[in-house]
Amino acid sequence: MTASARDPSAIKPRVDWVDVAKGICIVMVVMMHSTLGVEKAAGAEGFMHYAVSFARPFRMPDFFMISGLFLALVIDRDWRLYLDRKVVHFAYFYLLWLVIQGAFKWPGLALDEGAGAVVHQFLLSLIDPFGTLWFIYLLPIFFVFAKLVRRVPWPLVLGFAALLESLHVETGWMVPDEFCARLFYVMLGWYAAPAIFRIADWARDHRGLTLLSLVVWALVNGAAVFGGVATLPGISLALGTAGALAIVSVAALIAGSAGAEPLRYAGERSIVVYLAFFLPMAATRAVLLKTGVIQDIGWISLIVTAVGVVAPLALHWIVMRSGWGTFLFVRPRAFHIDRPRGAPGARLQPAE
Repeated sequence: MTASARDPSAIKPRVDWVDVAKGICIVMVVMMHSTLGVEKAAGAEGFMHYAVSFARPFRMPDFFMISGLFLALVIDRDWRLYLDRKVVHFAYFYLLWLVIQGAFKWPGLALDEGAGAVVHQFLLSLIDPFGTLWFIYLLPIFFVFAKLVRRVPWPLVLGFAALLESLHVETGWMVPDEFCARLFYVMLGWYAAPAIFRIADWARDHRGLTLLSLVVWALVNGAAVFGGVATLPGISLALGTAGALAIVSVAALIAGSAGAEPLRYAGERSIVVYLAFFLPMAATRAVLLKTGVIQDIGWISLIVTAVGVVAPLALHWIVMRSGWGTFLFVRPRAFHIDRPRGAPGARLQPAE
């Protein structure tokens, strides 16, 4: 079950349906933050609330499963190179965007509670992820765990991860809670990569049966969510796994079509969207709610979602074309540890 050098995940780092699936995931993530933020500020719910609720069992499981899909490419690298690509890389972007987001939040905190509160918030963010940035904080932890257990039989690791997910750990701290909740899906993406690629191929070759299977899945997922049982131990694991594979199937069906191109484009730059969506999302929400130009909460949530996805992609396009501010999305050579600074062949690594 472990991916080998001959697996698709180990030889082809850019796959169209994978990027489409990542695009679907990042849209769902932005949709969740946008919708819940609008509804909290407005004190009311809109039609987008149902879409967010439906996606809850599989939204993050699919993202983490795909994050583990290509671990076979790098898991056996020496520790220094592995840590550079899988830990330092994400640490750079976490700290950078922590400061950027904090620059908009912390002045108000300083006025209300003093500079000490800002220092406390910053230091706390080093051990408990700040706001929407928790995903890229957790990824390096999962990658280090995978490296440490790469010689352990996969049934033991996957069984252990399944147990952690089923325990529904709630300590009040983001790292242990999300580690326990998401570890299974990262390991599943790694161990089951060959099977996942076969599922995608099967979906493309059997479109009718795939569509029928997706209808059945959607009915079961919706019944569990709106029936109030989706978070029960065992059921949440089953729904997360089934939903992640459903997104893989959907992505495989539509990949290569003109309609899927925006999703593929966003998926290829999913971390860019994840890093930068907070500010345009918050600004758009504030403008729409304060001006009252649109009254329907659902439409406000949908517009905020669209801006939250498109604005970071537009910023990334401008930055990369102009050459100004590339450090926002490309890790500078000075922040690499894989070779001596300035050594020939040192590469910049984009936020992917």
